Formats: sequence, C-alpha cells, structure tokens
Amino acid sequence: MTFRQSITGVILAGGLGTRMGGQDKGLVPLMGKPLYQHILERLSPQVGSIMINANRNQARYNESQLTVISDLENNFSGPLAGMQSAMHYAKTDWLLFVPCDVPAFPLNLAEKMFNEKGNHLACYAQDERREHPTFALLHRSLKTQLDDYLARGDRKLMIFMQEVNAKGIIFSSEFDAFANLNTLEDSRNWELQQK
Repeated sequence: MTFRQSITGVILAGGLGTRMGGQDKGLVPLMGKPLYQHILERLSPQVGSIMINANRNQARYNESQLTVISDLENNFSGPLAGMQSAMHYAKTDWLLFVPCDVPAFPLNLAEKMFNEKGNHLACYAQDERREHPTFALLHRSLKTQLDDYLARGDRKLMIFMQEVNAKGIIFSSEFDAFANLNTLEDSRNWELQQK
C-alpha cells in the first residue's frame, strides 16, 4: 500500500460563506466550474479517496459522485466540525483536510506532509508568513480528543492543533499557494491572473 492509499482527502465546504454574501463558497463559479472542482482536481492525485464536507446544497455536491457528509452538529461551528464528521466516517488511518476556497494549494501537499510529520499524529501547513491549519493531516486516532474538545464548546482550530502537538510543515517556496478566495472580488481577480 502506498502512502496515498492510507489517506482520505476531505474538502471542507461546510461554512456559511459570510464574506461571499452567504453563497456556498464551494459552488461559486471559477473559470467556468464550481470552485470545489478546482480543489478536487488538485487533491485527487494526492490521496486514495476523497469526501466532501458540506452542510447545504448536498445534491449539487453529490453530482461529483463523491461521498458527501454533513457536520455531526448542524450549527455551522467551523472547520473543526467538518474534520470531526470526516474522522467519524473515514476508514483510512489518515485524513488530509483542504478548504474549498484555495485553488492553488501545493500539488505535493499530501506527500510533503506525510513524509515530514515524523511521529506526530497531526500536522498542518505553514508558509513564511503564517500558519494554515485548515490544511491538516490528522490521524484517525485523534477522533476522541476532537470530540472532547468540541464538546467543551471550543472551536479554535489552532488551539486544538497545539493540544494534539501538531507539527507545522513549512512550504517555503509556495508564496500565495495558500491564498483563499473569500469574496467574489477575490474570485474575479484570481480569474484575471490566470489569463
């Protein structure tokens, strides 16, 4: 078994899209197709299987023929809720989480994180400027710790990463690779840069 087969990729598309005017970010058109499909194209070669975490428009996401899962508690409580749901559903040892609004994330994300995690059960991406904890590789054995963390009412992703001794994996040459499209203007600017 290659390392890829031991990883389930999870596209996090469960947010409210507040800065997108309430639109479902993963379904916002970009270069003629929904944003999440750009994520899917980059993620597919990196992992053994993929699921999508979405709390609305499941029928649209189901058109991808992928497994679509909702948060266990349907109160839009952030990316950790999507991670929790995926950890309850996945059959593989490892889960690689990627947000639905970052269309240029590194093509070696899974390989670099898997190879550099060492003995850590969790790691996340970072660049020279900041941490990007929604890009995370988590071992399924952390499921109970995540359940407990969310049951306490905690929601902050980086604090959870610190609690589980997650390792930051530095992507040094990937300037802007982790830039997310938060607004419709961001999406339009990104399209213009691709032309």
